[in-house]
Amino acid sequence: MLNIIWGCMLLIGIVYGFLSGNIDAVSNALLEYAESAVTLCITMAGIMALWVGLMEIATSAGILKKLTQLLRPVIRYLFPDIPDDHPSMDYIATNIATNIMGLGWACTPAGLKAMEHLADLNDHDTRASDAMCGFLVLNISSLQLIPVNMIAYRSKYGSVNPSAVILPAILATMFSTFVGILFIKMKYRKER
Repeated sequence: MLNIIWGCMLLIGIVYGFLSGNIDAVSNALLEYAESAVTLCITMAGIMALWVGLMEIATSAGILKKLTQLLRPVIRYLFPDIPDDHPSMDYIATNIATNIMGLGWACTPAGLKAMEHLADLNDHDTRASDAMCGFLVLNISSLQLIPVNMIAYRSKYGSVNPSAVILPAILATMFSTFVGILFIKMKYRKER
């Protein structure tokens, strides 16, 4: 559906540019921003490779496992329906840990695996379980200590101080995570 909306917006813009006699400006803008998009993708791929590499080092060094162990009591509190030894616990912890480090892209595989295992607990019912909904809320709110993507975007587009976004991002994501946790606990309390 979103592809149709974007396609229609693009088509309307091109047709309007043609009808208003500005097709040269439309063509120039398309070429300029296509080049900018490729350059941004290459920049972000480099930053992503760096952080994913650091995550691999953290995993090999046992740092991620230790962080996962530290997060287990929090996950237990948030998701009382998930058994202690269930594999989704590790994936949820990994997802939270990578989100905290600001690695949104790197946490996606762990999030998908967590959802797969939560679906197993839910007997693959078409209706999402409380744990699945709660995990999604927690993942979307995602407390971030280092907003890597935002710093990279700001740096790429010439910000004087790309890291100035760190404190506002920490405060905003702390608030969103707090509200997400309140929602999860209220939902569980309502179900009981």
